[in-house]
Amino acid sequence: MYKISVFLISFLLLGFTDQSDSAIAQKNLSTAEIPIYDFESLEPLLYTKTNKTHIINFWAMWCAPCVKELPVFEQYQKDHPEVEMLLVSLDFPEDIEAKLKPFLKKKGITTNVVVLDDPDANSWIDKIDPNWSGAIPFTIIFNNKERAFYERAFENSEDLKQEINNTIHPKK
Repeated sequence: MYKISVFLISFLLLGFTDQSDSAIAQKNLSTAEIPIYDFESLEPLLYTKTNKTHIINFWAMWCAPCVKELPVFEQYQKDHPEVEMLLVSLDFPEDIEAKLKPFLKKKGITTNVVVLDDPDANSWIDKIDPNWSGAIPFTIIFNNKERAFYERAFENSEDLKQEINNTIHPKK
C-alpha cells in the first residue's frame, strides 16, 4: 500500500508539471522519487476501465534498443499529454540515485518512470503476455477495449503513432 501511495503522489506531482518547461521538469526529475514496485503492485496499472489510451514500456539502461527508443516515447508524451504513459525500468533499485536518475536527466526523460523489482520474472512475464519471450524493449498499448503487445523497439514517433492508431482505432 505504501508503494502505491508513493507512486500516486509522485505521479500526481509529475503529472501537473509543465512538461514544456524543460528546466522545471529536469529539476523535478532530480528531486522526484522513482517508486519501486513488485509485480503485484504494478499489475493494476496494466489495466484500465476507461477509454483513455495507456502506454507502458518495459526497458533498462543497459538495453541499447530501449535507450534508442526512449526519445520516441518522450516526444509522443509531450505531443499527447492526454495519453497515460509509464516507463517501467528493469534496472536494479540500488542504482536509482547513482545511475538511473542521472541517466534520465542526461537523456531529458521526464515521462513517469517506476522500477520493477520482482525476481520471479518467469511468473510475471507470462501474466503480462504468455507470448512475451522476456526480451526488452516491450510495450503495451491499451485502453478498456483494445490491447496490443510489442516486443520490439519503435523507430520513430510515426511508427509509435501508427501502432497506437492500429490498436486503439482498429479498422474493422
